[in-house]
Amino acid sequence: MRNIWQTFLTWRRRITYSAAALLLLALLGWIFLPKPELYPEGLGWSRQVRDRHGTLLHLSPAPDGRYRLHASLGEIHPALIRATLQKEDRYYRWHPGVNPIALLRATWGNLTGHSAGGASTLTMQVARLRWQLETRGPGGKLVQMFRALQLERHYTKDQILEAYLNLAPYGGNVEGAGAAALLWCGHPPSDLTEREAFALSVIPQSPATRHPGRPADRARIAAAQARLIATLDPQDPLRQDPLAASFTLEPPGEPPHFAPHFCRRMMYADPADSLATTLDLRLQQTLERGIRERLDRSAEIGINNACAVLVHAPSRQVLAYIGSGDYHDRSIPGMVDGLRAKRSPGSALKPFVYGLALEQGIIHPRSLLVDGPMVFGDYNPENFEREFMGPINAREALLRSRNIPAVDLARRLSGGGLYALMQRGGVQLNHPPSYYGLSLTLGGASVTPLELVTLYASLADDGRYRPLSFQPGPLLAPGPILLDDASRYLVLEMLSGGSDLGPEYGFTSRCPGVSWKTGTSHGFRDAWAVGVQGEYVLLVWMGNFSGRGNNALVARRCAAPLLFDLLARLDLPDQPRPLPPSVVSAEICPQSGCLSGQHCPHRRYSHFISGVSPIRVCDLHREILVDATTGLRVTHDDGRPNLRRECYEFWPPDLLELFRKAGVPRREPPSPENGVASVDGLDPGTAPEITSPLSGRIYLAGDERESIALQAKPAAGVTRLYWFCDEAFLGSTAPSTDFAWLPTCGRRTLRVVDDHGRGASVAITVRSR
Repeated sequence: MRNIWQTFLTWRRRITYSAAALLLLALLGWIFLPKPELYPEGLGWSRQVRDRHGTLLHLSPAPDGRYRLHASLGEIHPALIRATLQKEDRYYRWHPGVNPIALLRATWGNLTGHSAGGASTLTMQVARLRWQLETRGPGGKLVQMFRALQLERHYTKDQILEAYLNLAPYGGNVEGAGAAALLWCGHPPSDLTEREAFALSVIPQSPATRHPGRPADRARIAAAQARLIATLDPQDPLRQDPLAASFTLEPPGEPPHFAPHFCRRMMYADPADSLATTLDLRLQQTLERGIRERLDRSAEIGINNACAVLVHAPSRQVLAYIGSGDYHDRSIPGMVDGLRAKRSPGSALKPFVYGLALEQGIIHPRSLLVDGPMVFGDYNPENFEREFMGPINAREALLRSRNIPAVDLARRLSGGGLYALMQRGGVQLNHPPSYYGLSLTLGGASVTPLELVTLYASLADDGRYRPLSFQPGPLLAPGPILLDDASRYLVLEMLSGGSDLGPEYGFTSRCPGVSWKTGTSHGFRDAWAVGVQGEYVLLVWMGNFSGRGNNALVARRCAAPLLFDLLARLDLPDQPRPLPPSVVSAEICPQSGCLSGQHCPHRRYSHFISGVSPIRVCDLHREILVDATTGLRVTHDDGRPNLRRECYEFWPPDLLELFRKAGVPRREPPSPENGVASVDGLDPGTAPEITSPLSGRIYLAGDERESIALQAKPAAGVTRLYWFCDEAFLGSTAPSTDFAWLPTCGRRTLRVVDDHGRGASVAITVRSR
């Protein structure tokens, strides 16, 4: 008996020590149980792009082809959390990852053949989804339970519940509550209703047979949710809702793919899964509709594509981005992003030439410019219509997009001119200035629509370069100055309106406050129009991506009407521009562009830059004495009868000749009596002004046959000009005729003297090529 007792004590000690050792090992194992990742390694998420208001623009599947959006527990409506726990694991908050009661119940049911429900807890389901476990056999179940305990050891209940709601299958290739709410209900999971939440919660139990996108499966989802609602407390509001049990999900359709060119650009530029952008979907769709309607009408004349970009100038934020007429039309081809393609801007850069001329004191908005035949070295530009308008004021020349005045102004610019401005404005120019020459003014260098709208955004804002912004954030630091405030203000003022120019500009009446400019590339390949309205800049391009020319691609006739149609649709706020302190207003003579004199019959007010703009009193209109009997001009009142005082225009000979060539008749003063000019008809203090060559410039000479045109503007009454080079007489010309000078290398002083002895000179340098 004693031996039996001793044996019992020995075995009890062994069992106790073994149990303690096992308990210690279990405790150590629990303490040192490695922490696993909560989500599968390499799990990818869908990429989403949202507009400035949070509206989803684009949703792409994850790398494995499934739609999966991460949503934190706080972003999921409590109703879905409640429904999920009610369906999957009502005791989730109380068990350690494995529910022993449910496990025993399920085991007994398997032994007796009477199913009593599954034993998998929500944590065990996360473990199965996390490690892709096969759990139909006992071994798989044991591994699943171990993994569930491992998750519970290192993660909170909320973290595990969030993981389940992000990994659970919701039918088809949709996983997670974030993607399911968006694709099956049309809104984020935070906006789910109670009915929608309970309908979604029953899908993960059988995702293959409960696909909301298949009409045949919707009845199964409704039946399952009815059974789930029946398990709620009888007093629960949802249990008392007569329509809740029969509610069916109505998916809104395909995943959103708005603004495809923009979204593709953003996704290439930023690898983040979720991208917030500056785009405004409402404005985007407004422009898309307007472009689509216009292209439907213009297809019959061979114009089948268009692009547009809308920018908020002060922030440089892109609000709308249309890269083609139709992204899905392969015939255009629509997938190409036309906003990133370099193309000739035609005349769309002229406002910056005029802005520099205003800033440098070469012109003011009403300065009289010459629109007549001119040769600039070996460059011989023509107007679009291949005709000339003669003398024309700067505003009208810019609005009518006359080529000769713009090129002449570009020739007179200093400081690098338009080329330097474009470089400061972020335009990528691939060649030195000499490669482009004066053709830069008329579209000799290709730009992208984004580069051009960036230039106009600086014109509409503060005159400084800033790159465009596609994502919200702080305002970027200002870059180089392109134009000062005064010249910017005057350029935009010159570009505004246009209905006064004739019926062909009638489209401007839809938005009279818009400052706008067009551009047509050589060969009729591109038609551009840019408009500034308040703080907003809209650029449109029309053409064909193939680069094929089309005579219908005249910007004033296609792109400009489209621009004004789109602006009318957008209905943007038109904020008045503040007047810069250096801009002053004065009364001028509209014909000469000078300050109105006592004999000017017409007057109007115009703006100038104080201390910069070239301005003098008008001497075009003068009062003279005319003998009514002979019709001749007399020098002074000698008391004879029939003398009367009349006002005539005294145009310089070169401008008078331009009027004649342009078919614009002018009332010339009568001939002087006895062939002697009246002192009233001649300004004794005005010397000729040499307009070519320009003083201080370097000119390149080729062979002995290459000439430089000598040009001068004489005063009224001059009939002959005499040209000299370094005191050597070259020859004489009529006031309206150029003199072709064959230069030799070196520093040269050119002088012109009119037939009244008044002269002017310029110094230039001639070098061989």
